[in-house]
Amino acid sequence: MNSGASSTTYYDWRLRKRAVKLLPGEWHVATDDVVIVTVLGSCVAACIRDRRTGCGGMNHFMLPGTGDGSVPVSYAARYGVHAMEVIINALIRNGSRREDLEAKVFGGAAVLAGMDSQPVGRRNAEFVLKYLYRERILVAAQDLLGERPRKVYFFPRTGDVRVRYLRELKNDTILRRDLEYRRTLASTRLTGGAELFLS
Repeated sequence: MNSGASSTTYYDWRLRKRAVKLLPGEWHVATDDVVIVTVLGSCVAACIRDRRTGCGGMNHFMLPGTGDGSVPVSYAARYGVHAMEVIINALIRNGSRREDLEAKVFGGAAVLAGMDSQPVGRRNAEFVLKYLYRERILVAAQDLLGERPRKVYFFPRTGDVRVRYLRELKNDTILRRDLEYRRTLASTRLTGGAELFLS
């Protein structure tokens, strides 16, 4: 499963704009006029933008674990912290100040419902809101939870986000992708330090 900065780009003829596609575990920060696109099931995407400069980025992440307590919350949260910090740090390296950042967050659908005592989508949604509150980053918009997958289009230059709900899945691609990503996280150890903000 991919992890890190996305390298998948294409030209969206409908939007007439270069697009960057994110898969689970990926992120992208843009200083130019692009659209960042991802499809979310149980995962969450945070779109973080500098209101002053128009520079912004998106991540696509899931907390690992089974929801039965077999993976400690502090360990699982390191993945979410890492996903958030790479975006924030990249923006700061490009001249942003934390007080100028705002976030819009999406995802956390119950597409893996029935598999956990505590649904993974809900855990992801609660984590991202708690993290942003602790970091004092304004949540300008949110579309979290529910049962349907979403396709999210983020335009960093303007801050606009378009969300398209996927009414009917013609195949199980999103479910399989979420399950594969989750299994990868559960069997992979995150290296390096990360500061936690969970109480």
